[in-house]
Amino acid sequence: MSPLVVQKYGGSSVADAKKIKMVAARIVEKKKKGNDVVVVVSAMGKTTDCFVDLAYEVSNNPPDREMDMLMASGEQISMSVMAMAIQDMGYDAISLTGPQAEIITDTAHRRARIVDIKATRVKQELEKGRIVIVAGFQGISGKNEITTLGRGGSDTTAVALACALGADLCEIYTDVPGVFTADPRIVPNARKINEICYEEMLELASMGAKVLQTRSVELASKYGIKIMVGLAHKDVPGTIIKQEDNSMEDVLVRGIAHNFDEVKFTVRHVPDKPGVAADIFSKLADKGVNVDMIIQNIGADGFTDMSFTVSTEDLEKATALSDMIKTEVGAQDVICDEHIAKVSIVGVGMRSHTGVALIVFRTLADKNINIEMISTSEIKISVVVSDDCAEEAVKALHEAFKLGN
Repeated sequence: MSPLVVQKYGGSSVADAKKIKMVAARIVEKKKKGNDVVVVVSAMGKTTDCFVDLAYEVSNNPPDREMDMLMASGEQISMSVMAMAIQDMGYDAISLTGPQAEIITDTAHRRARIVDIKATRVKQELEKGRIVIVAGFQGISGKNEITTLGRGGSDTTAVALACALGADLCEIYTDVPGVFTADPRIVPNARKINEICYEEMLELASMGAKVLQTRSVELASKYGIKIMVGLAHKDVPGTIIKQEDNSMEDVLVRGIAHNFDEVKFTVRHVPDKPGVAADIFSKLADKGVNVDMIIQNIGADGFTDMSFTVSTEDLEKATALSDMIKTEVGAQDVICDEHIAKVSIVGVGMRSHTGVALIVFRTLADKNINIEMISTSEIKISVVVSDDCAEEAVKALHEAFKLGN
């Protein structure tokens, strides 16, 4: 039985015909070395963004079900032209949609979760010696509806297929050479990380690093699948994401992430009594709004203020609930602040080192950057700051923890 390789190529890697041919050549090269090859592709370039813009040009509130039908078509274009390019090089290839690959999801449109991958057809095509190209980002629900997995969902498709097919490594190819200590566009001397553990990568991804979708890292961690993130069009060493080992605790902070895609809601002057928080967050949960950070002030005279952050994707849903929350819990007002950003430091070494929070707070204070919210875990410290201070905060913390080249 030939060794199996699962690869994923992002949208920028397949943005035009020239790049598709370059990727096809790389896939063929892997096949020539005696591997079975399964490839997951994203939509070409900014196709998905264009589809979203189109939807909002024709509808003020496009239904999630129809959005999935629209957006899933981008990956189907990529998979078919990639198969054509490989066939033109004299190698047998076949393209499969998510449903054809039997990627089964739950029923949550636009952010579905994979519940099973049978991959029967994928295995059959591999047995015929074919290179299999699978459309990323999409699946089919138990109700026979097309679903999509949320932004970056092709990463999750690739890792899930690696799990289902028994691959030891999943190669994620994109337009960056790996995972960096910070966004190089903000911190020019940011350093590429050679190895990072699942837990650190999970925190960085969930805190705003755009390299991988969070759920892909969760899956890889659960099933022990190594991930390699690297450049699509150049053969250079990337970043390996793997199980934590003892040497990783020697590094105090592995990287810094930032996220501009959050908004803060403050529910003012609510009754300070049991059940109020449950009422607020149950309403948000019922509408599928994911809440990130939460902070409640100390009560006074029987009332308190409560703040929470949500993704900008959920801004409209949360805003629509504001009046209901205000009325039903007896709040004085609900205020929305869209001008915030979250900055996070991450590192498993924080478990065994003290004084990390002090460095964060002192560094930001020295730059006169006000902290609006704080969230911590064993290996992470996140702060919410004004969005016009975020880049300066990232640079200052990167320097304070000596993460640069």
